[in-house]
Amino acid sequence: MPPHDHGPDHHHHHGHHHDHGHRPESVPLKRRVIEVERGILDRNDTIAAANRRNFADHRVLALNLMSSPGAGKTTLLVETLKRLRGDTNLAVIEVDQQTALDADRIAATGVPVWQVNTGKGCHLEAADVAVAFDRLHFANGVLFIENVGNLVCPAGFDLGEAHKVVVCSVTEGEDKPLKYPDMFAAAGLMLISKADLAPHCDVDIAALAANARRVNPGIGVITLSARSGEGLESWLGWIAAARALRAVAE
Repeated sequence: MPPHDHGPDHHHHHGHHHDHGHRPESVPLKRRVIEVERGILDRNDTIAAANRRNFADHRVLALNLMSSPGAGKTTLLVETLKRLRGDTNLAVIEVDQQTALDADRIAATGVPVWQVNTGKGCHLEAADVAVAFDRLHFANGVLFIENVGNLVCPAGFDLGEAHKVVVCSVTEGEDKPLKYPDMFAAAGLMLISKADLAPHCDVDIAALAANARRVNPGIGVITLSARSGEGLESWLGWIAAARALRAVAE
């Protein structure tokens, strides 16, 4: 058939090309999303590296505390501060989407605290830590960063901390490390909190610890209760050991 013919075959080929014309449009969009995400993480990592140097220069051990909402981070932190206060310089960066309720509890211990509200954000970023640390004028001690209650987003953001510590309550069951592996893979220590409630919960603490080690064989595990005091000395000993290693590294 001559090239200029506009018969049925022509219309078939036109429809074929029309279909393919729409498919490539989704590829650049996906690529742009990936590029934006990578750019955010790259920028965050650059600032986190600067934070890490800043902490080292100021002889600060920075600990990033993470958990799901209600795991007991703030209660544990308050009891930790009470026991360390007087022997160690302390400061806290307190993070919530809204309110300063937890920061008020920290301030009542007499420890300096800087509140960060993330609004709709589900995690803290290194830039927020840089600003807070600058405002705290803190040196030669332990800085606790109480992150947003979330077991997903905070795991992917380096803040420049020396260690990520994940708090998991006995009330959450044994399967949390398997459901949220990125968080437990990123953490160097898991604190199993609210141990005093274990007799009232259908939970196997050994299985919880084993599941965390399935995800991260090197993770440390301490079982404790801020209410009864069980395990708190082990937690304080871990902090002291981390400070000693920090001092040697400096």
